[in-house]
Amino acid sequence: MQFRHYKGGLYELVCEATLEADHAPMIVYRAADGSVWVRPKAVFFEQVEVDGKLVPRFAPLS
Repeated sequence: MQFRHYKGGLYELVCEATLEADHAPMIVYRAADGSVWVRPKAVFFEQVEVDGKLVPRFAPLS
């Protein structure tokens, strides 16, 4: 599934993983340049404030 970051970048959600240290759910995602990133699931799907409005950090593309 593809997502657009609120700053404009395109990313593909690769999978959900579990952090070994505390079993926190993580999202593994890939940037358009092929780099792979990991972010806590709650942070990946949270809302951020941009110009006084709440928007998704990563919005799914249809």
